[in-house]
Amino acid sequence: MIFVKSPLRITFGGGGTDLPSYYEKNTGFLISATIDKYIYITVYEPFKDYIFLKYSTSEKVTKIKNIKHPIIRKVLDKFYKNTKKIEIQISADVPAGTGVGSSGAFTVALIKALHAYNNQSIGHNDLAEKSCSIEINELKRNVGKQDQYSSVFGGINSYEFKKNKVKVKPLKISKKTINNLEDNLCLFFTKFSRNADKILKKQNTETINKNKKIISNLNFNKELAYKSKYFLENGQLENFADILNDQWNCKIERSPETINNRIKNLYNLGLKNGALGGKLVGAGGGGFLLFYTNDKEKLTYTMEKEGIGEMRFKFDFNGVTRII
Repeated sequence: MIFVKSPLRITFGGGGTDLPSYYEKNTGFLISATIDKYIYITVYEPFKDYIFLKYSTSEKVTKIKNIKHPIIRKVLDKFYKNTKKIEIQISADVPAGTGVGSSGAFTVALIKALHAYNNQSIGHNDLAEKSCSIEINELKRNVGKQDQYSSVFGGINSYEFKKNKVKVKPLKISKKTINNLEDNLCLFFTKFSRNADKILKKQNTETINKNKKIISNLNFNKELAYKSKYFLENGQLENFADILNDQWNCKIERSPETINNRIKNLYNLGLKNGALGGKLVGAGGGGFLLFYTNDKEKLTYTMEKEGIGEMRFKFDFNGVTRII
């Protein structure tokens, strides 16, 4: 039996610049941090000849081509093509479509688990690139590379995206700053989920068509990532909180249709009740609100009155890991 866990992530600036439509002509740059919330995949050999899958639903087939789940079908076809006998179970700490990179983390975990099942090793960069290729090139999804790379490498890193290269560099953050971030950052699930592929399709199309407004917005968001890196490495967390607000405004300008009135009201309520800064994590449309606060008790109490509970977390510094 093989058991693998792959961490989810939150972005601290530069989201959207990891899409090929942007970074192939403009270098992408973002800051991403993995958290102790995971996708779990178990792979083992069943007694009978069938392919049995357990995720939000169940599938039992005899041929890979009959699998309904697109990522599982594509990964098995690419890395375990001749199998007629395998069982795969998937579970997660956080629902899909909530802006914390679950699809990328899932693809990473599945590829690593299948390599382990075949008694094969795979390097970090190779795993990240193969995972990206499945979603971007094979399935033609409008997604970037940050989710896969973040889940593979773990930690709090900067990612520089170029046409044929991704540079991963851990941020030089003090233990004190990490502790303060874990104490003062709050994630609240808005109870809305969404399809990132659909949301990013518009940005992708407009970037390809050289829409000046979109490209300017992404350039500015990239600048915010550099500022975020500086403030985090220098322990200037109130300035970092201001950058979160800038990212919120940047996302509204880029994709106003992805932030509904309920989310706007929750964001404004947070700022009035202890939060120094905040943003919506992921492509927009729902998912988690991330706040930085010096008055966590007031903020969490206010959100709880709105029926929105906090998801507490710590950072993950291991990346995708085989447990068994």
